[in-house]
Amino acid sequence: MAKQSDTINTAAIPVSKLEEDSYDWWERHEQVLGMQAGIDPEIVMIGDSITHFWGGEPKPPHLHGSGEVWNSLFSSYRVLNMGFGWDRTQNVLWRLDHGQLDGLNPKLVVILIGTNNTSETENARANTAEEIAEGLAAICDRVEAKAPNARIVVMAVFPREKEPDHPRRLLIQEINARYAKLAEERGYAFVDIGPELLEADGTLSPETTPDYCHLTDRGYRKWAEALKPYLAEVAN
Repeated sequence: MAKQSDTINTAAIPVSKLEEDSYDWWERHEQVLGMQAGIDPEIVMIGDSITHFWGGEPKPPHLHGSGEVWNSLFSSYRVLNMGFGWDRTQNVLWRLDHGQLDGLNPKLVVILIGTNNTSETENARANTAEEIAEGLAAICDRVEAKAPNARIVVMAVFPREKEPDHPRRLLIQEINARYAKLAEERGYAFVDIGPELLEADGTLSPETTPDYCHLTDRGYRKWAEALKPYLAEVAN
């Protein structure tokens, strides 16, 4: 008999902090709540550690890369970084249900989430591609309700693991097919830079992602280039 946790979609049920990381999850949540009105962001970045440790405000305890790519991309804009290391879709849902994005009117919301839902830990099970896509849909529902004037950009989950035939790579392909379908149906932008992060043979290079998950400046430059057209919309 299947356990209840295996029959209920945990990716779509809001929950607060699940995993230990290199920062204080609760402190960062309070920082976002305390700073968001003052920033009055034109752009909101929603995500996990890949977003969290790129740069911006609230300031992360350390950066992946130099932070120069973030600064060169966003220096002319008011940006709120709502990336939280180790977050899954269900953590983002909790944060949105507990004040994040309240009272704001961003022009652009960029969402990169789901990679941590592919991990199995003592605190949370891995999810299927369908479950993760349902989690994303729930996030987008909340973003639409809180920021109805925002252009939503759904990022494809970045490739993970070195080899192209790794099971997690295949799962991410399934996730992204569902993300693309959701974006098309709802009229969001869907941006997939996965192919640009890969080498010609389909592998991931440590020069792009030293742990085959998080990005270096080389990887962040690819993301920045893909976002530039949407930032141009904000400026208009």
